[in-house]
Amino acid sequence: MKISYATLVLLLVPVLTSADGPERLRADLIGYQEVPSVSTPAHGTFTAVVANDEESISYELTYSDLIGTVQQAHIHFGQKSVNGSVVIWLCQTATTPAPASVAAITPVCPQSGTVVGTITSANVVAAGTPSQQITAGELAEVIAAIRGGVAYANVHATPLNPGGEIRGQIQDNKKDHPDHDGR
Repeated sequence: MKISYATLVLLLVPVLTSADGPERLRADLIGYQEVPSVSTPAHGTFTAVVANDEESISYELTYSDLIGTVQQAHIHFGQKSVNGSVVIWLCQTATTPAPASVAAITPVCPQSGTVVGTITSANVVAAGTPSQQITAGELAEVIAAIRGGVAYANVHATPLNPGGEIRGQIQDNKKDHPDHDGR
């Protein structure tokens, strides 16, 4: 059987590309999303891309205008309007270092600006609330929580907002943010 070059290309295209492309995530961080809500001029954006093999998440966290001194930023396991356990450290400071198990792989938080990194199973810490049942290293569980709409990113600042100054629920960028072009 002889196959033309054009036929071969048409057969391989679905194998080499994904119709939807990589899974892109986004959260717009503001004080009103914190629990309790915070009146602050601070704002930020968390964007991320889940690798096709789901073994990593590349992220960018940008924030500015915080009232307090930045201490840390995380991904928490918790639905909208509810506080949840930290499961991933996005950045740390000298005054609020990440746990020893992830400190060496956690970037330093700027007072204002951008933090970039890659999350793997090594970045996942056990949920502080045992009933939430996410243990260290369970990246698949964190990805499932994000897809389920029960994960948020936030930035903590002292002295007024040690529990978080800005927060945003993480969502699929294409589906839940029609004003964004999905990039």
